[in-house]
This record gives sequence, C-alpha cells and structure tokens, in this order.
Amino acid sequence: MKIVVDRNLCIGAAPCVAIAGEVFELDTEGKAVVKNPKGADDETILLAARACPVRAILLYDEQTGKQIFPEAS
Repeated sequence: MKIVVDRNLCIGAAPCVAIAGEVFELDTEGKAVVKNPKGADDETILLAARACPVRAILLYDEQTGKQIFPEAS
C-alpha cells in the first residue's frame, strides 16, 4: 500500500500517530509524515487514515495505483 499525506490538508491532530505510531510521526511543523510505510499491517494503516478528521491521508494500491482511501466519488 502506498501512503501519501496531503500536507496542505493536515492539521496535526495526530490520530494517525496514536493508531499507527510505527508508520506516522509529526514533523517539526506539527504535520504528519510517513516514517515507515511497512511499520504496520494494512488494516491498521486504514484505521489510521479513517481517523484523520480532514482526510489528509491517501492510500493507494501499489499494484494498480488505484486510490483505496478515501474512495473517489
């Protein structure tokens, strides 16, 4: 799974860090960054993305490039 954090959307609420601290951390600007994309299983990463109040975490299938979360409308 490819993980992208939209830094323009991120507000630093950090539920991603609370849920998947092995994958996400806050940088010096207080915004989420991916520190280890393989630090948790896909289910945990999806939970972390869903917990983001502004949907700043985008998840993609590495094989197809299709966006997994949030689902495109």
